[in-house]
Amino acid sequence: MTRIVADISVSLDGFVTGPDPGPRNGLGDGGEALHTWAFSDDPEDRRVLGEGMARSGAVLLGRRLFDIVDGPEGWDDEVGYGAGQVGRPAFLVVTGAEPRSVRLGALDWTFVTTGLPDAVAAAGRELDVVLMGGAALIRSAFAAGLVDVLSLHLSPVLLGAGTPLFTGGTARSLVQRDVRVTSAATHLTYDVL
Repeated sequence: MTRIVADISVSLDGFVTGPDPGPRNGLGDGGEALHTWAFSDDPEDRRVLGEGMARSGAVLLGRRLFDIVDGPEGWDDEVGYGAGQVGRPAFLVVTGAEPRSVRLGALDWTFVTTGLPDAVAAAGRELDVVLMGGAALIRSAFAAGLVDVLSLHLSPVLLGAGTPLFTGGTARSLVQRDVRVTSAATHLTYDVL
């Protein structure tokens, strides 16, 4: 069964980037610590990453995040979706306007200018639709009632400031389905009711 999965790394104080994120500093100051688990040699971290890649039929991201991953300091052949894993799902970018050019032309990019619900509909239904972020896209998906599963990778870092994952919004009930603990993260999976 296809699910819409919000999957994101977050600090203990609730931030998905450190302070001052931007095109040349995508995760903000200190934000690299959020993804230490994705590059870990720990077998459980590798298993969590591999399972996430295997379920990703399509990946949705917002325009700000696209501009960072496609920017000069963004993804490359070793650091990309899945931290260098072989998976290459379709990528859909929710945006007001298509970019003039795309540096990462080897990936399958679709730009959806008609909103998040249309991007979800365009994602197909063979495997899960993964909402990679950023935080604004995930908050919008929650507000629209589109999220079936919340997958958090809770990193043992306090960033103090940055981009918060949740800021107000509609109350949602969650049911915890899985917890996996490693030295680099606590991987939490919740069904969204």
